[in-house]
Amino acid sequence: MSHEDTVNLGGYYTPSWLVDMVYALIAKNVPRFDDYVLLDTSCGYGGFLRGARTIGADIDGKALETARRNSPSGAYFNHNSLFEIARSQYKLAENEKVIIVGNPPYNDTTSIIRHAIKKAEFPRDADVISRDVGLSFLLSYHKLAADFVCVLHPLSYLIKKANFKALGQFKRNYKLVDSVVVSSGVFSATSKAASFPIIIALYERTLLGMDYAYIQQYQFKTNDHKTFVIQAFDTIGNYIPKYPNRKTVRGRDTAAYFYTMRDINALKRTATFLEKETANAVRVTKTNLPYYCYVDVFKDYIPHIPYYFGNSDVMIDNDYFQALAPLFVSRSARKHPNLRSYSEMENDNDAETKVTVYFKQLLGDHYVD
Repeated sequence: MSHEDTVNLGGYYTPSWLVDMVYALIAKNVPRFDDYVLLDTSCGYGGFLRGARTIGADIDGKALETARRNSPSGAYFNHNSLFEIARSQYKLAENEKVIIVGNPPYNDTTSIIRHAIKKAEFPRDADVISRDVGLSFLLSYHKLAADFVCVLHPLSYLIKKANFKALGQFKRNYKLVDSVVVSSGVFSATSKAASFPIIIALYERTLLGMDYAYIQQYQFKTNDHKTFVIQAFDTIGNYIPKYPNRKTVRGRDTAAYFYTMRDINALKRTATFLEKETANAVRVTKTNLPYYCYVDVFKDYIPHIPYYFGNSDVMIDNDYFQALAPLFVSRSARKHPNLRSYSEMENDNDAETKVTVYFKQLLGDHYVD
């Protein structure tokens, strides 16, 4: 497969130890799972197809040839699994018990990264269309009425509110019952610049589904025995605008310009303060300048933040920060001369230590030395 096809079709294959983790979650939570049909609708080389009855499908015919050699007892279908979605595609009866497994491709069709490569379009049913093909696969699992779903996907599908909303009928009919978070860095061909969190997620079909509050309160665990709850952290978006705001802030009230903020991994690769206004600039007022200085300094500490927070918003302990705000403004002013008129502090010999202690207390056990 060419590099272009690999990107467009999501053709990055899964290490066997991750497949083992999928089956460990299933075995832990699904009694007598051997009674279920195991279906992978983006099966690639068939690494997830284990069991008495397995079904694999993929748009890549050459990959299916390998899957058939690896697991000759399975049934295989060479088609686009996101088009004309129905159990009949797989010769499944409506009353058959099904577990969907796998590592479906994720491909943000709006991404500026590799935009020239990420251009392939394939027909999709209208009710599964999404900007990210991975979200489309999750929506397709609802249409297939799987009893359980145990797949890998970016954690951002759950923890970013807009992505969670895009899960539509899937989130209304499925509930996350168990999971393990791993780094995208385990896939050697991806994420060389910035590893992001991938969740091995086990969902069960339920009448009530799940809401965003459930995800905020859910205790995630990683494969290296860390646990975290999204709601445990306050975030910078609760205090300042993160996106261009020229319609609400007048030019004469602007003290500085700051680049659009998304998540921590985006902050790692983008600018902070800008010398002049651009289409991606946030207008910063004198009142909220200390918070933007906080983000500017936070960027320096990203190496101390674990990968599993990569798709999270910038965290903050607001009360603690307020006591140290002049230190953050002073530190930013040293990097950005146009801010010096807003710095009210002389040099503080202990400033570096105080800021480091702040971040160690903010992150607690999550601080990476």
